[in-house]
Amino acid sequence: MKKLTLAFALLLTTVSVNASSDADKEALAKRLAPVGQVYVAGAAAASDAGPSGPRSGEKVYQTACFACHGTGALDAPKKDDAAWKARMEQGFDVMLKHAIEGIRNMPARGTCADCSDDEIAAAIKFMTDGV
Repeated sequence: MKKLTLAFALLLTTVSVNASSDADKEALAKRLAPVGQVYVAGAAAASDAGPSGPRSGEKVYQTACFACHGTGALDAPKKDDAAWKARMEQGFDVMLKHAIEGIRNMPARGTCADCSDDEIAAAIKFMTDGV
């Protein structure tokens, strides 16, 4: 009886090891999958992955700034909030400098590492419009 129990336990262990190794292989394949493609100069790209031009202030706000400035997280002034007045008194150039370099709880460029200085300026104008 002990031999039969031992054989059954070995069989279950072998099946579970094989099942988990298949799942591990799938997870490994996903991690090793390519994240991009290389195009040779002159060859036609499969699709246009890059931006078509500068993003509007509203687009930058919606994609990068809204997380904090839309919710007020980390004391970020919301769009059209009166808290912008004190910042605006320092001048637009100072606000732009702080947005690009970061200040207090705000990291450099907010959460938009690929935004140009002009796009950040447009986002500031969008958030302060009407204040």
